[in-house]
Amino acid sequence: MQKIYLYYVYILSNVGNSVLYIGVTNNLVRRTFEHKNQMHEGFSKKYRTSKLVYYELFGDINAAISREKQMKGLSRAKKEAIIKAKNSSWADLYSKGHILKI
Repeated sequence: MQKIYLYYVYILSNVGNSVLYIGVTNNLVRRTFEHKNQMHEGFSKKYRTSKLVYYELFGDINAAISREKQMKGLSRAKKEAIIKAKNSSWADLYSKGHILKI
């Protein structure tokens, strides 16, 4: 039996939704927990981006990395439109338990 791998491209924001962070991971629950608890140095910790506002699921790591790069190149307005299309209130999907239902 072949093991199935899943990958996520995700967007985090801060409390005021003024900063966006885009990343890729194979474990969205763990990675979001790490962001929320500021477990790693870097952009996310510096700007306190700990609110999961968007994610996409992929079965191929190369497709996930390509999408991450594409999203990072978008304007702020286009990133906001992507978020609002699935999460109009910018709710924290981690806190709402949405990612645990996948």
